[in-house]
Amino acid sequence: MRRYAALAPMVVLALPAFGQERTIELLLKHWKTSAEFTKAVADLMPAESYDFQPNAEEMGFGALMIHIADANNRNIALVAGVQNPLPKVDKTDKATAMKYLDASFEFALGTIAKLTREDLDRMAGPEGRQMSGVERIWAYFTHTAHHRGQAEVYLRVKNIKPPPYRF
Repeated sequence: MRRYAALAPMVVLALPAFGQERTIELLLKHWKTSAEFTKAVADLMPAESYDFQPNAEEMGFGALMIHIADANNRNIALVAGVQNPLPKVDKTDKATAMKYLDASFEFALGTIAKLTREDLDRMAGPEGRQMSGVERIWAYFTHTAHHRGQAEVYLRVKNIKPPPYRF
């Protein structure tokens, strides 16, 4: 029994690390699914319709894909405390948008995998809009889902059936 009692402090000290690993594992699982689903939605829109916008107030489809990527790049870099490695893209054609979206999700997934407990807990962002790293990662996962849903409506307006929902 004493042998096990001596191990107790080590187990207690290791618990936060297990929690961190599980948090990162869950974030990666959902971000990977989101990346695959978002790219599938983006790929369904024909190249000649990447400038399509249902009305003047909405972004064009390609601009919407670039917007998703830009927001992810900026916010994942902020959480990790690194410079955004992907320069902003001005073109919104399908080839450019798909490549940029792919690079953005690759950056997000690779960066999330390397985060520490300190990164997840650190508050960052502009005054009045600060969030912990884990909150910001989840907020921009939700941001992607919001705009992906918007993109699915664009597809339906063009009589294109979106891919089946993935979770």
